[in-house]
Amino acid sequence: MTATPLPAAPAPQKDRSQERQKAMLAEHFARLAAAPETGAKVVYTFVPGNLTELLLSFDILPVLPEINALQSGMRQRSREFIREAEKRGHSEDVCTYVKCDLGMKLKGNVGPTGDRLPNPDLLLLSYTGCFTFMKWFELLREEYRAPTCMLHVPYQADGKVTPSARDYVVRQLREEVIPALERITGRAYDEDRLREHLRRSAEAEEDLVRVLRSARRRPSPIDGYFGAVYYVGPIFSSFRGTADAAAYYRELREEVDERVRLGLGPVTPDGPMGPERFRLVVEGPPNWTSFREFWRMFHAEGAVCVASTYTKVGGTYDEGFRHDPDRPLETLAEYCLGCYTNRSLPTRVDVLCRYMDEYEADGLLVNSVKSCNSFSAGQLLMLREVERRTGKPGGFIESDLVDPRYFSAANVKNRIDAYLQMIEQRRRGAGA
Repeated sequence: MTATPLPAAPAPQKDRSQERQKAMLAEHFARLAAAPETGAKVVYTFVPGNLTELLLSFDILPVLPEINALQSGMRQRSREFIREAEKRGHSEDVCTYVKCDLGMKLKGNVGPTGDRLPNPDLLLLSYTGCFTFMKWFELLREEYRAPTCMLHVPYQADGKVTPSARDYVVRQLREEVIPALERITGRAYDEDRLREHLRRSAEAEEDLVRVLRSARRRPSPIDGYFGAVYYVGPIFSSFRGTADAAAYYRELREEVDERVRLGLGPVTPDGPMGPERFRLVVEGPPNWTSFREFWRMFHAEGAVCVASTYTKVGGTYDEGFRHDPDRPLETLAEYCLGCYTNRSLPTRVDVLCRYMDEYEADGLLVNSVKSCNSFSAGQLLMLREVERRTGKPGGFIESDLVDPRYFSAANVKNRIDAYLQMIEQRRRGAGA
């Protein structure tokens, strides 16, 4: 079967909330570029289990290497960065986020917006289920000669946060992380300031969950995978706990509520989506180097992704978690422990089955990412188990995070088209 070619793409369309997010990012990167002159302290950390509210309570500027890598991929810069890292001896099998980040450093450390990123005053590793993070920060420590602080987060083998695991993380926060932040800033820990940031986080999280759960409706007013990677951007990165983030999510919720009122489907980069024909749950990260083309393969066929696991790597808020200002360190620990990548495969299967049911999905599609073992390990097993438990068909495609060499548009589109045709044929068979 030959894939039907897609028509030429029109100019991208943006909502007000997207314009607000773009301005927030630009302002943040401008502050980072000015840090050597202003004296602002900078901490590099990761998305899953990040301690943004704690950093903000010390007036620290966060830098998240995965965000820089994916932004570089969307701006078509990742190829040259990956090539530079491989010239220095890094294998093709290494996570392409890592190689993109290292290559960016080797090429002058110019960030996605064109501003030079400052060197870190501290590397803060919150270890949540991805062993690559540890090796990544070892490499960054060699490059920057910066002090490193590790927050070890126990793996959720049984799918629940235990009191002993929470207390173990809290003890590290008190005895290792906070003292490290006090050393680089020369300031004392201020729990009242932390509480205020946590209060804003909970407010934003409430609005985000309302947006994500709107996909239970027919038609879904949002795309819970491609669209939602924009929605989760501020709360997964440098803005959670800020007034800007709270305002962004309030505006986003109002936009989505209006689409619900009007009975509209998702807004895509090509404009409003046509009639909703397929509802999918997606497992795995997206491809960033061909992100818009990837998305069009779905919405051009009337396929909307109503829920996804990737949009939970920075917090499983849809399961009820909210940052609690009355238990500041305990809530930070529980947040770190509950991230999707810190969960066992059986627990992930439970999440996927719940999404299939709650969002009335027609099937589960797995995007297996070549260089991301944290997601890709066990995905075929998970796919088969979800098929067995739900009776819904599964599909499987392959790409990569930010390495364009591993995205074959024709191959991916052929598989997506075949998968959607299979869903359609099953419908006809059921109605015969």
